[in-house]
Amino acid sequence: MDARLILDFLRQVQMNNNRPWFQQHKAEYEAARAEFERGVGQALGRIVGFDDSVAHLSVKDCTYRFYRDTRFSPDKSPYKNHLGAYVNAKGKKALRGGYYIHLEPDHCLVAVGNYWLPTNILTSCRNEIMANTDEWLQCVKSREFLRYYATPAGVDDREHSWEENWNQPQGFGLTKLKTCPAGFPRDWEHVEYLRLKDYCAWHHVADDFFEGDAWLAKVEKMFRAAKPMMDFINAVVDDYE
Repeated sequence: MDARLILDFLRQVQMNNNRPWFQQHKAEYEAARAEFERGVGQALGRIVGFDDSVAHLSVKDCTYRFYRDTRFSPDKSPYKNHLGAYVNAKGKKALRGGYYIHLEPDHCLVAVGNYWLPTNILTSCRNEIMANTDEWLQCVKSREFLRYYATPAGVDDREHSWEENWNQPQGFGLTKLKTCPAGFPRDWEHVEYLRLKDYCAWHHVADDFFEGDAWLAKVEKMFRAAKPMMDFINAVVDDYE
């Protein structure tokens, strides 16, 4: 993938996020978008190799619009400053966990998992973690998982916004409760996993990470490392979707 072409265009957007400029540079956008979609297609092929649940997806199913919905936002910039793709067997808006790649100048990353879950499903996930603790710990404390995603972000009881956590080099859990959720034992040895409000794991990479083709093998390793955790959570989520 020609990541340099994509990121150079996105830097220009950051400095000129307005419609007149964009219309004058539409051809550059089309080139960057086409190159990104080529990379997404390559990544999708790699994922299908170990997760056939996404084999029915096309690149279009996984990519997002570049145009921002500004109706309810104080930021009226018409365009995003990144390109992202989410590979999820049930679609980009599904509760089920999936695989995400994100190209943004000085903020490229790879992520996996469930970004938001309603309270009733979270409760079921927490019960499942307590009922099958050994299996869960094998998923989230494996050498492969910890190499890329570390332990739950912000387990030191300080308040961290999801934006603050998202900016950390790597982590697991964008948001969490201040204390143990109601109905669960506060003194449980692994209570940090009960406090999570999502099961999102991420790993920041350098801007040149996606350049060429070598990134595909690296991303596959990252995604494979997280698949046991996602399978564990998705087994619960699938009962609701």
